[in-house]
Amino acid sequence: MSSSAGPPIFTETSAYSLAFVAIVGVVAYVSSNTLLPKNARWQDRFAFIWLAFDAMIHFTFEGSFLWLSTFGRQVNTSVGPFAELWKEYARADARWGFSDPTVVSLEILTVLGAGPMCCYILKQLAQDDPARHYWIVVLSTAELYGGWMTFCPEWLTGSKYLDTSNILYFWVYLVFMNVIWVLVPLWLMVDSYGHIARSLRASQAAARTKKQ
Repeated sequence: MSSSAGPPIFTETSAYSLAFVAIVGVVAYVSSNTLLPKNARWQDRFAFIWLAFDAMIHFTFEGSFLWLSTFGRQVNTSVGPFAELWKEYARADARWGFSDPTVVSLEILTVLGAGPMCCYILKQLAQDDPARHYWIVVLSTAELYGGWMTFCPEWLTGSKYLDTSNILYFWVYLVFMNVIWVLVPLWLMVDSYGHIARSLRASQAAARTKKQ
């Protein structure tokens, strides 16, 4: 009686990938302590850490994917550390390995649009510019739309490219690493909506009082 072992749950590439994500998180946290006032609201500190983390992920991880997936190339036929990283993720979602046009199109917007917008909002946060709340809503809407368009077409076609048989692939790569880009943008939108709504209502009340 013979049996074949399935794919390993955790690999060396997995360890390097998750370690790099952890390092990005630490850099984002340290930068918040350096660039934000000590008395900053915890909400603003959290937003700064997230946006710094978001920007670095967009420019490094997703930027490398975009580079590997354009000009007729693809991850599956590329070499190098970032190619190995994306080959690892492609084991969970095969579309990232052969440069699915929808995924690449979304990553163009993410790297060239969302990444720079994160940096602009970080500058506004450091300067305590309230105009950041508008751009946070714009960015968060784009992040949510990007997540929807990444997975909805796959769900509608039977999820044929997703591998949910491996615990790491499903719970870490597909669930955690994507749900976090849903929950945090939603929270940021709610927080910024509160600021925008209060400001507009206060301005409206002041205008009415002035007319009386």
